[in-house]
Amino acid sequence: MKLGYNLLYVENVSDTMNFYEQAFGLSKGFLHPEGDYGEMQTGDTKLGFVSHNLAGSHGFHYKKQTADSELPSFEIGFVTDDVEKAFKTAIDNGAKGVKEPVKKPWGQTISYVTDNNGFLIEICSPVES
Repeated sequence: MKLGYNLLYVENVSDTMNFYEQAFGLSKGFLHPEGDYGEMQTGDTKLGFVSHNLAGSHGFHYKKQTADSELPSFEIGFVTDDVEKAFKTAIDNGAKGVKEPVKKPWGQTISYVTDNNGFLIEICSPVES
């Protein structure tokens, strides 16, 4: 088995895809014509977004994440060689800063922001071997 995708339930799929394109430099992949589902191009493992409307049709209840919610108990991690630049770009494009870049004792630089829906995003350097 392999991890195929991560899906985030959001209010507006198109707005979220535009945000990820601007704040994190990702490219849009697929957007369903009805706008209820979309994917960013992120390599083998997809990052997708599902509208609350479509997610609600699945027949289970879930906690809706909003920009004003407490931080969720998970994160999405984006790896880059220039954490400081990526952090600034994210902030300049509407992400909210949670933790500015800091170098950890094991050599990795990490930072945290939230996206336009309040999801926690780690922007970090590769882990040094």
